[in-house]
Amino acid sequence: MSISRESTYIALGIMGFVLPLAFVAVAAAYSQWFNLVDNALSDLGHATKSEVAPIFNLGLSLGGFIVGVYAICYVLPASRLFGCILAFSGYSLVLVAAFDEVYGILHFTVSVIFFLSLTAFMVTYAVCNKSLWAALGVVAGVVSWVLHFNYGIPRGAAIPELVSIAAFIPFYVKLLHSLRLKVLNNRKDPSCGGPAGI
Repeated sequence: MSISRESTYIALGIMGFVLPLAFVAVAAAYSQWFNLVDNALSDLGHATKSEVAPIFNLGLSLGGFIVGVYAICYVLPASRLFGCILAFSGYSLVLVAAFDEVYGILHFTVSVIFFLSLTAFMVTYAVCNKSLWAALGVVAGVVSWVLHFNYGIPRGAAIPELVSIAAFIPFYVKLLHSLRLKVLNNRKDPSCGGPAGI
């Protein structure tokens, strides 16, 4: 793999999470009604109730597409397991944008699938790397969702959503960094089907 091609994939990997978060931040900033405690992030993408729905949904769909391309072109050749999980995560994020809150239960379903895919990535990372921090990230995400669904703390889903995403990103970045260092050497980790140290 040439250095320029590798750099392209690294840029894709970074854009995959920076771009949707940036679009979400812009959408939230331009929505005076949006509140982290009372709303879900997807409220910003409601096609008939949110004036910033095009911004929000465009950001999610672009981010999901980019993560999918990154997973298939760069992660999958080095690790089938992580590559498949990330490709599925990217696709499910596209579905969250395509089936916004107007679709009701369908939107809820694809949203649950997306966040479960993030959890699957974290669990896989924790097992393959014996990572206590990744395991704690899973626990933090699960606890935040249990508090929200069972006790209404907080009332909206935005905070649990952000907790899950924040727990995921450091290990996504570490995966990206590990691939950058090791994929050229073709060093495999037989327990997880990927470069050692992922």
